[in-house]
Order: sequence, then structure tokens, then C-alpha cells
Amino acid sequence: MREKVNRIVIIGTGAVGCSYAYACVNQGVAEELVLIDIHEAKAEGEAMDLSHGMPFAPSPTKVWNGTYADCKDADIVVITAGLPQKPGETRLDLVEKNAKLFRGMVSDVMQHHFQGIFLVATNPVDVLTYITWQESGLPKERVIGSGTVLDTARLRYTLGQHFHIDTRNVHALIIGEHGDTELPVWSRATIGVEQIDTYLARNPLIKQEELDHLFMQVRDAAYHIIERKGATYYGVGMALVRITKAILNNENSMLTTSTYIEGEYGHRDIYIGVPTVINRSGVREVVEIDLNETEKSQFDQSVTTLKNVLNKVK
Repeated sequence: MREKVNRIVIIGTGAVGCSYAYACVNQGVAEELVLIDIHEAKAEGEAMDLSHGMPFAPSPTKVWNGTYADCKDADIVVITAGLPQKPGETRLDLVEKNAKLFRGMVSDVMQHHFQGIFLVATNPVDVLTYITWQESGLPKERVIGSGTVLDTARLRYTLGQHFHIDTRNVHALIIGEHGDTELPVWSRATIGVEQIDTYLARNPLIKQEELDHLFMQVRDAAYHIIERKGATYYGVGMALVRITKAILNNENSMLTTSTYIEGEYGHRDIYIGVPTVINRSGVREVVEIDLNETEKSQFDQSVTTLKNVLNKVK
């Protein structure tokens, strides 16, 4: 019998896939890491390179370039493959190009009776997570997108830098589409143990307009990074590891993943970034927080935008 170990399969060894793999090895996330790519030599080279760093890793990880047959015993299949976002291109512009690729990849995985959890990172992540769920036939709880986990981290980091507070003591959420219609939930944000509106009242020199400007920096961060270096990958790689650890360690952690909603927040039949409790079974529950009227309106707009795009590729 096969020894029970945690196996992660990564489909796509581009910058995002390799950043995720590197972070997995450095954090000792799983015992087995399988790399799959249409360019087999690339996947083999990446596996060799990662393996050579194993003497410095916190725990042993077996890394190899594999095939879709390796998905049969995988706990998580992470999809990072797809065409990248180019300068001047929105995430939603990628949908038609990547939807067809995804249907083929997911079908190849499921031919080998995969029964684990899909974790999707390719953009537009909300739409492609929906397609993965449709194509796989798996329960909605076992198909998750990276959603706004990275956007939320960017907001926490930016607020921490602005207020000179450790980012780990800043608690703020971005929900909605991972893209131009995402929104910050200011009504729930805290700096340390203070509600952000109380914090602003205690610091009258700080205005709401500053927060709005900080959010716009966060929302457009990917565009700025792409202009400068061509792609974003370190941040999302670490965000994917955070979700992976919540799954494999059965953490019951709350993360703003792209999750299927069916009535929560007044909407249904859509994958979108919302606070979600994640554990070994995937999605334990969607957490429906109270939004103010402005936030509700913005979230509704985000849903409408995603549904309009999704209807074109369903």
C-alpha cells in the first residue's frame, strides 16, 4: 500500500507555478510535489533545481516532473497554467483565451479519478474557478480559487506601511472580483484593536480620502508591477501557500478565497472572493458579514460584472 503523505500537483511551471513550488519547499508544506507542464523539459529542469536545495529545506520534499496520472493520489491540484496578463490588459480580457485551456486540463485531471481539492490561480480566477467546478463535477466545497487573498494581503501591507503598524496587526478585507470591481470592506477594518473609523477620529489629520487612495493603489498594484517587471508571481505564490496550509493542516482559517455562493450576500451561482473558512475538506462555510449600503452596492456590481463575463463562456 502507498504510504499516506501529502501530495500537491502543480499544473504550469511558469513564474507563478515555480514561485509557489519554491515557497512550498521552503516552508515544508508537503511531502510530495509534482510538476506538470506542456513543456516537459521545463518541468524536469525546475524539479531538478528545487531538489538540489533540499539539504537546506525545513523538511524533506520529493519533487519530480510528472503526468496527469499523478493526480490520482494528489490531495491538492493547483492550476497556475494559462496565458499571462499583458501590459494594458485586464484580468477579464484573458477569459476566452484561458477558458478553453482550462476545460482540457481539468478533463485530463479527472480522467485519473482525482478526488482531492482544486486550487485555481490563473486569471480571471473567479471565472476559471467556476469552469473548473463545472468541468470537474466535484462538489463546490472542493474547488477553490485564490480569490482576493492576495488583494487582502496587499491592503493589509499598504495600511501597515501608511500607519506605521505591523501589517500582521492590521485586519482588513477586500472582497468581490479579483480585479477592477473588487472592494475594501472599510466597515470591518481594524488597526490593531481599533475600528478604522475610530482610529481616524482619533487621528483627525488622516482623512477617508487617504484610505480611498490607498485602496486604489492596492487595486491597481498588478498593473504597476506588470509595467515594471512583466508579471506578478511572488505575492500570489505565497498566497497560494497560505491557502494550501489552511487545507493540509485542517486549520479552519478564514481567507477571502474565490468560493461558490448560493444565496449568501443576496447572490447565487457564482464564484467570487468572500470570507471563507478553509480546512481539510476545502470550504467549510462561507462567512456572510454585514456590509453597509455602499459596500453592498459595490459587491452587487462586482457580481454583475463577473456574471456577464461568465455567461459568454458557460
